Amino acid sequence: MKKSFICGALMLIYSASSYAVDWPSGYSKCADEGGTCKVGTSSRSVSFGIKDKWVIKTFSGDILCSTATFGSDPNPGLAKKCAIGPLASTDPTPTPTPTPTPTTDATKEAAPATGWAGQGGGTTGGAAATASAIYLVNSGSQLVAALKAQGDNPKIIKMQGTIDMAAADNGGPFTSATDEGLRLQIKPGSNTTLVGVGNDARLVNGNIVLNGVQNVIVRNLTIQNPCSLYPVWDPNDGSSGNWNSEYDGITISNSRNIWVDHNVFTDAPVTDDKLAIENGKVKQCHDGALDVKNGSDYVTVSNNRFELHQKNNLIGSSDSKTTDDGHLTVTFHNNHFLNVAERGPRVRFGKVHLYNNYFEGSRSHAVYPHHYSIGVAYKAKIISQNNAFDIAGATSCPNVVTNPGSSSLTGAITDAGSLLNGAALNLSTSCSFSNQVGWNLPYSVTPLDASAVKASVLSNAGTGKITVN
Repeated sequence: MKKSFICGALMLIYSASSYAVDWPSGYSKCADEGGTCKVGTSSRSVSFGIKDKWVIKTFSGDILCSTATFGSDPNPGLAKKCAIGPLASTDPTPTPTPTPTPTTDATKEAAPATGWAGQGGGTTGGAAATASAIYLVNSGSQLVAALKAQGDNPKIIKMQGTIDMAAADNGGPFTSATDEGLRLQIKPGSNTTLVGVGNDARLVNGNIVLNGVQNVIVRNLTIQNPCSLYPVWDPNDGSSGNWNSEYDGITISNSRNIWVDHNVFTDAPVTDDKLAIENGKVKQCHDGALDVKNGSDYVTVSNNRFELHQKNNLIGSSDSKTTDDGHLTVTFHNNHFLNVAERGPRVRFGKVHLYNNYFEGSRSHAVYPHHYSIGVAYKAKIISQNNAFDIAGATSCPNVVTNPGSSSLTGAITDAGSLLNGAALNLSTSCSFSNQVGWNLPYSVTPLDASAVKASVLSNAGTGKITVN
């Protein structure tokens, strides 16, 4: 049998139509599974699947309509069909959905210039992806396959529905600490956009790990902060020991040009009040929501809602990691911190810009009592502008801005225009920090007045606020 393989890129496509179809619009059936599809001498797109789920590759010649030919089975246990698309010279973008309207579709948006991710060449993610590198996935196994298929090539992965990394399609429940570490961690390459479709795209039992990569965008996802099955007891953590776990919602390490925008990070439904008590302490299964470490640069965290979490954002992993000094350039703006106990963020070494964020909580919350919001730790260099703190029980600057580490290892912070429970924060007179941050903003921004921040953030932060076609 004659077969000529032209393009190895794999695309999983799901129809958006209201009824099931066996091949994409504009394609013509050429064979049932096991039969021969006669493509012809010109390269053509060929689909393999049934009932709205297909794999598409490009071939010429005669091919066997089989899983072996296409390298993936989109419909296990069902008899599939092959269909030929139009000639390559007139081949439309291989997707059954309408062409997105550029003015409303956010899929290929670049990070704006109003944050660190707009520096260092800017952050575009997978905007340069070809049609064959745009995926729609609705399971953990499909997500992993799409990431592996493209490596560091530009790619856009649209995530739909609930994607559970411990679901049956991805191997089922974790069986050991090693297995959990292997399957829970999701590791996109460079030049990637991960974006949720609609307002209910959700990642469960997953830690997005950006390690040694650049130019990555993560948008419009609800990320359920992973709850490790294997917390570790550390008798030397604090005066009486503590349980610790390893996995964050998103971990950014030794990476640059990262934009995290319009997501929700939450412990729910596995909040800390539902965890066991052992050794007299909560057996903590969560780590951070979003952490930035190991010399990462040009990161913007914007328009997210962080909720129901203890230790939220760590910028800089250790006082001893002195090579971080001069790096960790991060912007947090227009985020909603709702019942977050601490680390919003905690900063070591970094040049961090915080503006127009809204902090909402209570020092007497039953599960996540507020301890502090901004942690000015060792050699932090923080510029704060027009943030709004509505924290029940907080009466002065040290209740929301503090050094959570050693008093001898502190940092610097400036603030202009921020409010605490409707009154001026007065950081310069009420909090005892140096204002010698040693840097100026490399970009221009005009923050909203702090009195307008609550309404603006509540109407815009979180998922379902951007259009993804």
